[in-house]
Amino acid sequence: MPPYNVEEAFRGITEYSHLWLLFDFSANEKKAFSPTVRPPRLGGNKRMGVFATRSPFRPNAIGLSSVKLLSYELNKDGPVLTVEGADLLDGTPIYDVKPYLSYTDSHPDAKGGFSDEVRDYTLDVKLRGGVTFPAGESEALTEILAQDPRPSYQEDKERVYYLSYKNYEIAFTVDENVLTVIGIK
Repeated sequence: MPPYNVEEAFRGITEYSHLWLLFDFSANEKKAFSPTVRPPRLGGNKRMGVFATRSPFRPNAIGLSSVKLLSYELNKDGPVLTVEGADLLDGTPIYDVKPYLSYTDSHPDAKGGFSDEVRDYTLDVKLRGGVTFPAGESEALTEILAQDPRPSYQEDKERVYYLSYKNYEIAFTVDENVLTVIGIK
């Protein structure tokens, strides 16, 4: 976006493996401020202070995401960064891009608060016979689904859950530690 889409503004960026993206939670409905939220990893029933969580429902709608830089190219509209690991939607307005600096941005001894105390949510992802992931989306969808996108208080193995991803609706069930994709529209 002008005036920031100039090659000079990105000079040296390919020397970094990771970046920070500051962005606008533009798809969130702006509601009245709530000082507490219900983190999914705590089961969705326990309230925590908004500043002690990574909830997208923030008083300022500014998001921060650490991403891996996959490529940089220049096209007719200006520089294009391809990244991996962004926890934001396609088309999300980006306010700023900053390099990730391992000597200051990494704190190996940091404590993770309540998030260190919750169970491992990693699931095995299986596809029901005849179901296939859309071309080029297998790795991303497997990683997303393996993180158990259900509310933590849901444990009904008969229930069908849905996840919206890009233009797809992913239907799945969960039994024990196995998530089975039963349909994709």
